[in-house]
This record gives sequence, C-alpha cells and structure tokens, in this order.
Amino acid sequence: MKKAIDRIKNFRITRRVFAYPYILFLVLFVVVPLAMISVNAFIAGGKITLTNFAEFFGSATGLRVLGDSILIGLITCAICLLLGYPVAYILNKYSSSKILVLLFILPMWVNFLIRTLATKSLFLMLGLPLGLGSVLFGMVYNYLPFMILPIHTTLSGLGKEYAEAAADLGADNITVILKTILPLSLPGIISGITMVFIPTISTYAISQLLSNGTIYLFGDSINTKFANGLYGVGSVMSLIMLVLVVISNIFISKYNKGNSGRTLW
Repeated sequence: MKKAIDRIKNFRITRRVFAYPYILFLVLFVVVPLAMISVNAFIAGGKITLTNFAEFFGSATGLRVLGDSILIGLITCAICLLLGYPVAYILNKYSSSKILVLLFILPMWVNFLIRTLATKSLFLMLGLPLGLGSVLFGMVYNYLPFMILPIHTTLSGLGKEYAEAAADLGADNITVILKTILPLSLPGIISGITMVFIPTISTYAISQLLSNGTIYLFGDSINTKFANGLYGVGSVMSLIMLVLVVISNIFISKYNKGNSGRTLW
C-alpha cells in the first residue's frame, strides 16, 4: 500500500503519458481486430484448417470480383493522376498554394456518405444513368485530394534550381517538366497512387450507392460475407486486403530508399 502511494506521489506528467491513450486505442481497434480476423481466417467448424482459403480461391465469382475491383482501382488511379498532377503543379506555382490546396481538401471534412449521396442526387437531378460511369466519377471525386496532396508536397520540396539549370542548358518548358520535374516528383506520385488505389478497391459505399447495387466490388463482397455470417471467408478476404496494403508500403519504402541517393544526372 505504501509503495502504491509513493508511486502516485512520484507520478509526473511527461510526453510518454500522452502516448498511453494512443497505445490503448491501437490495441483495442487495430491489434485486437487484426488478431480476430487472423484467427477466423484459419478456423472452420471449430478446427484449424485452410478451408476458408480454398473456398475463396476456388470460387470464380470471388476472383472475378477481385479482378474487377483491381481494374476499377487502376482506372481511378489513372484518372486521378491525369487530373491531380497538373493541378498540383499549377498550384505549386503560386505563393498562396497552401491556401489553394486547402480548398481542395475542404470537401474531405464533409462526411463520406453525405458526399456520396450528394453525388447520387446530382446524377439523378441531371437525368444521368447510374452505373460504371457514376461509380468512377464518385471514386475520383472522393479520392482526388489524396492524389493532389502528396504530389503537391513533393513538388513544394523541390528546389527551383533544378528547373533553372535545365532551362539554362537549353531545355524548353515541356522538356523541363518531363525530364526534370516529373522524375523528381515520382515519390509523391507513388504515394498518391497507393493512397487512391487501396481505398478504391476496398470501398463499398460508393459502388453500392452510385450504381444501385449493379457494380459489385471487393469491399462489397467482404461486407456481404460478414453480413451473412461467413466470418471465415470474410476474414480471408480482409487478410488479402491487408497483404495488398503491406506490399504497397514495402514498395514505397524500397523505392524511396533507392531513390534517396540517386541524382538526376
């Protein structure tokens, strides 16, 4: 009892104390769910087995949904990159670029479902059909800021001397962009692609609402499995998503590590 009282008296608020709530949050809402998913993936009928994996990989429907999701994710990434890179490049030219970037991020403060429902209402008001086009529009609308922000951050960190040196050597504006600015901004591009691709293939609200259920993605399939009580197969599919995230992070880390000591010339 005396030792406990002494500990309370000697307790001091330090930086480490403020980390305890965050650690508790990670344990309850990240570590524990991941452990439960991992356990459920290898259990079927009360036994440790690979039946859940065989059921998913042996299903042509599940693999087709995964393939369709990856295809839509790649198309969304391509559109976001084609739109986001010029926007980030142009915004970087202005001294008030941080304020302008904030305007692109402001819609992200609105609830995700509200933005999606507003997009659906807009299509219905204009008499446009709901389907693949509306889903892609919703994907780009929701995830475009995730492409703009990392690219803009990378471009903001580049020194102007690279472009000036290329211009002094006789390169025109297009050559400066393609052979100087673009290669140096690849880390931001890869980060943006990862931040867009993974949420795109795992989402289910956008595809369900903006297609009236006609577009079925991997996130929709996971939600359906858990809703129907198929926790084993749903856990396997969740682990597949986790593997994709880990592979993306490893790829980014290796690229940034290999690119850190690389010079332009």
